[in-house]
Amino acid sequence: MTDKQVSMAWVTAAASFGFALVQLDVSIVNVALPHMASDLSASTAGLQWVVDAYALPFAAFLLTMGSLGDRAGARKVYLAGLAVFAAASVACALAPTLAWLVAGRALQGVGAAAMLPTSLSMVNHAAKGDRKARARGVAFWTAAGAVAIAAGPLVGGLLVGTVGWRAIFLVNLPFCLLGAWLTWRVPTVPGDGSRGIDLKGQWLSIVMLTAAITAIIESRPRGVLDPLVLGCAAVAVMCGVIFVHVERRAKEPMLPPSLFKRAQFNTAIAFGFVVNLTYYGVVFILSLYLQRIHGYSPIRAGLAYLPLTATFGVVNIASAWLISSMGPRVLLTVGALLDAAGFVMLALLTGDSSYWAMLPGFLLLPAGMGLAVPAMTTSVLEAVDAASAGVAGGVLNAVRQTGGAMGVAMFGALAGSGTEHLAGGLRQASIVSVVMLLAAAGFAARYMRHDDGQNAAR
Repeated sequence: MTDKQVSMAWVTAAASFGFALVQLDVSIVNVALPHMASDLSASTAGLQWVVDAYALPFAAFLLTMGSLGDRAGARKVYLAGLAVFAAASVACALAPTLAWLVAGRALQGVGAAAMLPTSLSMVNHAAKGDRKARARGVAFWTAAGAVAIAAGPLVGGLLVGTVGWRAIFLVNLPFCLLGAWLTWRVPTVPGDGSRGIDLKGQWLSIVMLTAAITAIIESRPRGVLDPLVLGCAAVAVMCGVIFVHVERRAKEPMLPPSLFKRAQFNTAIAFGFVVNLTYYGVVFILSLYLQRIHGYSPIRAGLAYLPLTATFGVVNIASAWLISSMGPRVLLTVGALLDAAGFVMLALLTGDSSYWAMLPGFLLLPAGMGLAVPAMTTSVLEAVDAASAGVAGGVLNAVRQTGGAMGVAMFGALAGSGTEHLAGGLRQASIVSVVMLLAAAGFAARYMRHDDGQNAAR
């Protein structure tokens, strides 16, 4: 291996550890909720905030942290995020009350927001304009996150069943230490310290995303016409309008409006929204379907998802070699069609369906996403210059987090509150997903370029 290849391998490993941690803590908590409720005397609404307190600051601070990484240096911000995440994990593990646990989860979300866009920026910088190296790095980075989020329920079930729910937070510590050790070994990613700080843009983006995610999260338990939901939605829209106005007039905007003049960037961002909305929303229903209709234990439900985990990892890595030869347009289009085919299979499930009937969908979903997501992420990086990689990654992942939260709210409403509605809700959610993914495939085929190699040299 050349020195560049060795350096790229170290950077990819360091960045992938952080991304895997971020994704693991999205899903590992769910199986521990009943035990937390028992130990901390938590209500159902309180348990919801154990989950949402992580998602809210995670999404709200992505743009800010991406911009900060571009200015101060991605490696510095990434290491700071690891430190915050480790400290917050200790706080969660030691939580004597529900309020303490919710506060710790919120701090975890801030650390996660610092790690995600900067980890992607580190991979982009290490590639040094080499499109094949970037595609391989992004593929391994994506695979690490995909495997982690799919493995979360299984790992959580094993830890809760053998050690206790506090272990799901303590398990983060060795990974944080290893991630920090790997990161210290990689080259510093220079920041553009001469760039001004767009304070108005920073605060508006945080308020806008906080209000938007809160409205989406609360729309399911409260209903869309609840005053809190409507108020948060109104604040999000108002701040969004002001944010656009401020960024257009700012000398050094945190989110350059010119990014959205590029069809490749816009298409990839919209694709990310659809993929997360459909996947997170349906997996939420599937977890209830497996446990409430089929009587699966948390550990067995986690094991049921193993085909998703394995397929994600294999196809993500294979996607790296396909991007350079086939281009993102083909992979995004084919990936969306495979994903849609997986949802067609899920739409055929009934309350009496066997696990073997579920398996085709469990294989097609990650096959489609495994092809499409690395191509989508690579397209976003190729559409911007290296100095804006952090904020571009922040935009992509803020949109994906918003899509995921919206998917859980939308599809959770379709599932209803009773077991008798779950199979019908799964069918309806799958049909909606098919329609959205077919539209995404059409947009990818129309607006993505087959080969945008000139941008890779940036």
